[in-house]
Amino acid sequence: MKYGESTFDVLYLLFAVVSGIVLLARAKDRAGRLMGLAALTLGAGDAFHLVPRVLNYFVDADFTAALGLGKLVTSVTMTAFYVLLFYVWSAYYGAAAKKGTVAAVWSLAAIRVALCAFPQNGWIENSADMMWGIIRNLPFVALGAVICLLYFRKRKDDRLFRFMWVEILLSFAFYMPVAVGAGLVPILGMLMLPKTVCYILMIVSFLSAVLKHGGDRNRGL
Repeated sequence: MKYGESTFDVLYLLFAVVSGIVLLARAKDRAGRLMGLAALTLGAGDAFHLVPRVLNYFVDADFTAALGLGKLVTSVTMTAFYVLLFYVWSAYYGAAAKKGTVAAVWSLAAIRVALCAFPQNGWIENSADMMWGIIRNLPFVALGAVICLLYFRKRKDDRLFRFMWVEILLSFAFYMPVAVGAGLVPILGMLMLPKTVCYILMIVSFLSAVLKHGGDRNRGL
């Protein structure tokens, strides 16, 4: 299992980071640049957790602190990714979000990051405390729900992003059992693989949008 999972993790990280760089280089408008930044944020952030995870399989050393702190960094960058995904929605569809929606996105993201900073999370010990797993993820799930709803409402307006809301929904459906219960039931960690596939599909949508018409949705209509 370690070879298969490690290969998948490395290929995913390379794909996300390289895609982010390509998107930034080829983007012709704000939407495309935001897509590139989102992909790069996702890949770079996940590297803090996945690289120690891969090394843990092959290197005889204690990676407890590295894995825990990697989870902390990834928690913050995943939050940033969804905030960027919100602005991708706004720029790509030319939709001005209501002030209440903007406030909700930023408030939920700030609360999520603040909760991740609490020492009770036990990042250095790579703690698997179920209660804090639930607490810190409640605003994150709410943030995901807001953004999922926005893309759901636009699903018929665009071919490239019509399944984005499904990918967001499934990414959370696969992530939450891991975040809450993987410490007690380690096999749940396997759900991170299909969660990562959802992220890959999102990035593929970004690439399609930018490489076909620079990120400007109107060019593809």
